[in-house]
Amino acid sequence: MEIFFSDSISGPVLTLSGDEAQHCARVLRHRAGDEINVIDGLGTLYRCTLEVADARECTASIIDTVPGFGSHPYRLTMAVCPTKNTDRYEWFAEKVTEIGVDSIVPVIGDRSERRVLKTDRLKRIVLSAVKQSLKGAIPPVCEPLSVKEFIESVPEDAVKMICYCFEDQEKVSVAQVLGDARSRPGTKDIYILIGPEGDFSPAEAELARSLGWRAVTLGPSRLRTETAAIVAATQVYSALCF
Repeated sequence: MEIFFSDSISGPVLTLSGDEAQHCARVLRHRAGDEINVIDGLGTLYRCTLEVADARECTASIIDTVPGFGSHPYRLTMAVCPTKNTDRYEWFAEKVTEIGVDSIVPVIGDRSERRVLKTDRLKRIVLSAVKQSLKGAIPPVCEPLSVKEFIESVPEDAVKMICYCFEDQEKVSVAQVLGDARSRPGTKDIYILIGPEGDFSPAEAELARSLGWRAVTLGPSRLRTETAAIVAATQVYSALCF
């Protein structure tokens, strides 16, 4: 199933431009009259008929809509410290998008070795992963902020989990935290915080605990930052989608 993206939708007509138009008309050689599938990045899939197929701009008429296309029954924000090797961070962003995530937040910790991250390429990777994994919503990739700022910004009633390696605190599983959350009324947003290669500082961990973040374990293995993030996203997906 081929999927294109458009943020130019007006009534019964939408437009593909830039790379999307080139991919549609030049690479895949679609012609007027062909049916195509287009997402708006907000969760809806549009089934369309191409009216104009041009590598500079394509226009299509909408014949059907599928709200909530490829959605999952939770809202997950992954706040993950950038890795020294940016390829690993890009791999994390791609894979958690395929699994199911609603927002990606790069956070800079006290012990982070990489303190600058450009998000333009990440956003392109996320868009590609959305189309590949048959989803309608594109998770926003936020601009980096500090771990402290992120910890303090999350709503009090959210489900908040921090993964870190210190041995001085009892940890529970992701599934247990989600089970406890289900016993409370109301729909809860889920936030998971993953530290850098050097882990969180004691001050960051203490701040999180003081504001209601629960320390969780992902198992007995010592995981790299990007692997831990993918494992955490997978555990949420497994607990809430089956």
